[in-house]
Amino acid sequence: MTGAGTAGAQRTSRAAAAPAPDTLTPADRYEELFTAVQTNHVFTDSKSFVDCAPRGEPADILAAYRAQSTQPAFDLGAFVRHHFDVIEQPHSDYVSVPGQPIAAHIDDLWRVLTRHPAAHPPRSSLLQLPHAYLVPGGRFREIYYWDSYFTMLGLTAERHAPLIRDMVENFAYLIDTYGHVPNGNRSYYLSRSQPPVFALMVELAQLRGVIEEADCLPQLRKEHAFWMAGAEGLVDGQAVRRVVRLPGGALLNRYWDERDTPREESWIEDVTTAQSCGRDPAEVYRHIRAACESGWDFSTRWLRAPEPCAEERSRTHVRAGTAPSLASICTTDILPVDLNAFLFKLETKIAALAKQSGDTATAAAFAEMAEARKAAMTALFWDDAQGAYFDYDWRLDQRRDCLTAACVTPLFVGAAEPAHAQALAATVVNRLLAPGGLSTTECASDQQWDRPNGWAALQWMAVRGFADHGCHDLSRTISHRWLATVAALYEREGKLVEKYALRRVEQDDTRGGHGGEYPLQDGFGWTNGVTAALLAEQPQHTAHGCTAHSTAPQHR
Repeated sequence: MTGAGTAGAQRTSRAAAAPAPDTLTPADRYEELFTAVQTNHVFTDSKSFVDCAPRGEPADILAAYRAQSTQPAFDLGAFVRHHFDVIEQPHSDYVSVPGQPIAAHIDDLWRVLTRHPAAHPPRSSLLQLPHAYLVPGGRFREIYYWDSYFTMLGLTAERHAPLIRDMVENFAYLIDTYGHVPNGNRSYYLSRSQPPVFALMVELAQLRGVIEEADCLPQLRKEHAFWMAGAEGLVDGQAVRRVVRLPGGALLNRYWDERDTPREESWIEDVTTAQSCGRDPAEVYRHIRAACESGWDFSTRWLRAPEPCAEERSRTHVRAGTAPSLASICTTDILPVDLNAFLFKLETKIAALAKQSGDTATAAAFAEMAEARKAAMTALFWDDAQGAYFDYDWRLDQRRDCLTAACVTPLFVGAAEPAHAQALAATVVNRLLAPGGLSTTECASDQQWDRPNGWAALQWMAVRGFADHGCHDLSRTISHRWLATVAALYEREGKLVEKYALRRVEQDDTRGGHGGEYPLQDGFGWTNGVTAALLAEQPQHTAHGCTAHSTAPQHR
């Protein structure tokens, strides 16, 4: 950016000059053709069809389907492949180099994972962006919101500075264009966002010297308005969209989605889930979609069934298979620790930048909001007896029981009381720390955001959060164990993956994570970013000497 205010003006001008965005999703556009493709399992992955690029005008394709589908021997699969460019399995010509150190491997992968707007196919579900961006990899061929912050952490070389700037500009553009950052730059993601980390991106870009934070103040305020929409006039004990006003007047937030239909990218999975229970399908779909906004899709964290009792909580995991099913999902009934911590960060950032610009009224208003949120978080989320933060069920008016790694987020964003940090450190050591890093939850299940899986983003927030509060031994332990986990799999298989099963690294049984709706993905954006950042902080770690013993194609 060239100066204070300049980039913001350019961004506004670009958004105003662009054609009106096409927000029709594949289900909106293709109607009964969409339903037929997903119902008949034309593709093994429901995401394949919604990512297809039409070879002609969508209205003409739908008309052709209506004319031909009733004819004898109509072949739906052949029709789709005739009218659409299909990407069933992403491929790349990149192959990991035997003997290459892990840091060099990650550095090589940035070009593999970079996408350019010029390559966007017309009339597809992909939303146009003005600049280059990084994707996670595998089946995830588009930008993802909260993934991107953790990916950006690894862009440490000077030559990567323009890409950091481009990423921030892209997210600012999305806020200007759509009023929020979608889950990803696909039309079928527009009805929801993801954990609001734009303030963290802006802070990172400022530290790297590629933007002035004040240039992004308008977008930070727009994002806050999106999350707080409907709060004004909301009475105690009621909720609207993403806001809940609690008895006593405190405002906290929940995850939400504007639609209550099956996710288009997981259509048949959602229909099957709704059919497996006696609940209103629209209610189930809304909860499922809201869990996707959380980024934790899926986890026992969002399920209603009874939590494990104290006797079941031990260093031996709750048995997989005892966890409740996705049919009991209740995401919108839950006030999440991490969401409210990220919004505290957003409010404090807006207050600081407004004060810097001389807008004392706005600074005071947002500082007051942040303090009120922090007080409500402490009152509702913090459990003195257990020494940890827990999500809160606002409908049942009680804390949730299952401990999750989201408990570290208040430390990461500076919303924790100093005394709570030491207590939380002891709890994490006893209940979440695994031989391979920080466990995602205390509960084991077949959902991917549960034990035994570990995720890069959670490791980073724990490492930084505990270090910032003086818990250096625990911070170093989590970092050391996570790097050893990632390095062990890289050494054996020549790649980094989306998530890891946190088993004993010293026994050489490190494996990629499992569970969820799709196979384990390699690439992988935020694993690369967090690993690169931790390697830079630990120059003596043995992972630096780790090299690939075998080659593996890196899926794009």
